[in-house]
Amino acid sequence: MSFFSRLTDIVTCNLSQLLAQAEDPQAAIAEIVREMREGLSGAQRSVTTAAASEERLRGEIDSHRSQIDLWTGKAKEQLLAGVEADARQCLLRKREVEDLIAGLSQQHKAAIATREHLATMQRALEARLAEAIRRQQAMGGPVHEAVPNVPSYLSTPHPLAEDRHREVDAELEALKQELGS
Repeated sequence: MSFFSRLTDIVTCNLSQLLAQAEDPQAAIAEIVREMREGLSGAQRSVTTAAASEERLRGEIDSHRSQIDLWTGKAKEQLLAGVEADARQCLLRKREVEDLIAGLSQQHKAAIATREHLATMQRALEARLAEAIRRQQAMGGPVHEAVPNVPSYLSTPHPLAEDRHREVDAELEALKQELGS
């Protein structure tokens, strides 16, 4: 039985309600955790793909920016050589590259927004999965994590998990300073 048809269903689900409606709550929570893990795996792939797209666009923009300098330099050379028509052509090419960069910049901004949205969704999925795992453990289900209440995906090196740990560490330090310890 499939509990979720979309990733947003996982984020917005009410575990208590799902389990209350289930004939076998332990089997249901095991299935829910399995589906959430699959959803999280797909979300991780999406974030990775979006980050790669963002990086590719950034590289392409950087490459074209160097062409602007190249065409400007060639225009100067042509002017020094007294060939104004060729200098004009070089500047036209420079403008074409600038227009291309403007279009790529818009795509890059969209890629950043997409990656950020997907990363936020992934973190929400991670939180919901952690909740489901805690619920499964409370029901006497299997313990898959080495550290209680810490899902295994958080202990594996993943950029979002590393960022989250750094954010938590910084917040912890700020709280310590606030409390004067």
